[in-house]
Amino acid sequence: MPLGTLDRSPPPFFRQGLPARTKLVLFSAAAVFLMAADTRLALTQPLRAAAATVLLPVVRTLNVPVQAWDSAQGYFTGLRSALDNETAMRARLAEQAEKSARADQLALENARLRALLELRPAISVKSMPAEVLYEAPDPFSRKVFLDRGSQHGLAAGSPVINETGVLGQVTRLYPYSAEVTLLVDKDAAIPVVNQRTQHRSAAFGGGDAGTMELRFMAGSDDVQVGDLLQTTGTDGVYPAGLAVAKVTHVDRRADSAFARIALAPAAMPDGVRHVLVLQPVGLQLPARPEPPAEATPARPHRGGRK
Repeated sequence: MPLGTLDRSPPPFFRQGLPARTKLVLFSAAAVFLMAADTRLALTQPLRAAAATVLLPVVRTLNVPVQAWDSAQGYFTGLRSALDNETAMRARLAEQAEKSARADQLALENARLRALLELRPAISVKSMPAEVLYEAPDPFSRKVFLDRGSQHGLAAGSPVINETGVLGQVTRLYPYSAEVTLLVDKDAAIPVVNQRTQHRSAAFGGGDAGTMELRFMAGSDDVQVGDLLQTTGTDGVYPAGLAVAKVTHVDRRADSAFARIALAPAAMPDGVRHVLVLQPVGLQLPARPEPPAEATPARPHRGGRK
């Protein structure tokens, strides 16, 4: 085919029409006009409202996965934060519980120390504060050790009391510690007087369950449940008027001449930490005067023979 017969016109798809620069100017002017008209006359507001109404279900549908992802992410983030907060709160609760228990213990100890300080001026004998170190490991005796000994001025036989009554007596001394036999020990004994009847007797350690008993009391003696027993002050060891025990049970048997009387100690030894050690009353009494020396009779002079 000869080249001159070829159709050199572009196909319809590639026909440009107006030049590109002209199109740019026309469309820019139209855009400026529409923006100005929309600003002044709000011509496109109804069209926008209609488009927003029609597209609202579509927007909500497309937003569902986004909201689900945000919710799941917020759930796991909140769960992790809640677990971390729970762990922190549990640790803080344990710390607060420890502080509360320590505060309760300090309050109880403070109350006992205050009671000892109030008791100390009321006692006319010399006293020394002491602290219980530990309890003797012997299961067949009830003894404790104090942090005061002979180097601190303690004497053997010194009474040991707390704010509620008599606890025991120093039975063995060391340079910097002392062994105290409690009144509930099976080998302990203390003279007492019934506060109600002023009848004197002796109380002995029960040896089990921290109890005491009143021995050698006739079945006809006037002893009732609730009677308070105190120290007599005549034994040269304990000052008078210290609480010892309370009568809890009286068993008068017909086949025995003696009654069986159970006592509850006024000062329970369990949990005691601070005590007062008293100087025995006998050590504070004035020394007995020495008897006067008797005059030696003069021997008669025997003269020799002259």
